[in-house]
Amino acid sequence: MFSNAEIGIDLGTANLLIYSKNKGVVYNEPSVVAIDTTTHKVLAVGNEAKEMIGKTPANITSIRPLRDGVIADYEVTSQMLNVMLKKVSKRLGMSMRKPNVIVCAPTGSTSVERRAIDNAIKDYGAKQVHIIEEPVAAAVGAGLPVDEPVSNVVVDIGGGTSEVAIISFGGVVSANSIRTGGDHMDIAIIQHVRKHYNVLIGERTAENIKMEIGHALIDHDTEEMEIRGRDLVTGLPKTINLNSKEIQEALREPLESILEAVRTTLENCPPELSGDIVDHGIMLTGGGALLRGMKEWLSSEIDVPVHVAENPLECVAIGTGKSLHLIHKLQKAAK
Repeated sequence: MFSNAEIGIDLGTANLLIYSKNKGVVYNEPSVVAIDTTTHKVLAVGNEAKEMIGKTPANITSIRPLRDGVIADYEVTSQMLNVMLKKVSKRLGMSMRKPNVIVCAPTGSTSVERRAIDNAIKDYGAKQVHIIEEPVAAAVGAGLPVDEPVSNVVVDIGGGTSEVAIISFGGVVSANSIRTGGDHMDIAIIQHVRKHYNVLIGERTAENIKMEIGHALIDHDTEEMEIRGRDLVTGLPKTINLNSKEIQEALREPLESILEAVRTTLENCPPELSGDIVDHGIMLTGGGALLRGMKEWLSSEIDVPVHVAENPLECVAIGTGKSLHLIHKLQKAAK
């Protein structure tokens, strides 16, 4: 009854997930906050706030307090966590007083960025905060044997960052973190539509295009999609047709930078572990793993088997929760 709640948090740029030891993933909503700019009060978080993006009056702004996998706006993140953890304790029907929390941070994050994450969660009243590397959490969530001396390669393509890591014996052997992810793919689509059609579209439309007709750099049958935006010449609403081939071309740059990060990480891999990689392959996690053709394209480029995790979106959150009993092993490896 009085034992401390144990939760894992995936502080994602696009989505925030909370994992409870007993109930699994209990919260999965966009990390977006709607704020009244005059009073600085939080009006909505999560799905409710995402619905407001680009559709609010002047005194209300919808912001994403996390950028590139780390906290960009400390005050707002703190308030967002407070609201979200209150929602979770309501859903669980139990008090979340002084929980033990495991959070993940990108491999390339600085000590200042990690301290900001630590402080934001302690502000809520957490008893203990453990920070683990994001790819390690993703590997645990995907069910890989991270605490054994075999090579586990994880490519975690999130909203703000893409992480590539080779994990063995509970620690990261070689890793690469680049600030390119799903958000950068959306921006590439917005720029493409603006450049070729003189039409301005919003982030949500760009995300829908990516999900509907986005493909990795593989051969596929052309698909079409009708979208609406604002004509930059007349200023009036305009409808245009896009096809999947041009969207594929727009996504080329962010996809190639992810491939480059995978190659660089594999080049720095000790030869003993390279043999394991050929046998076990690479595990794809994160929302970017759901882009059509991603698995086939990566596999053809690096000649290594590529697998997609069973639940790529929730992998990191599940991994943070499951890491609670592995934490001592993982921390020894981190030291």
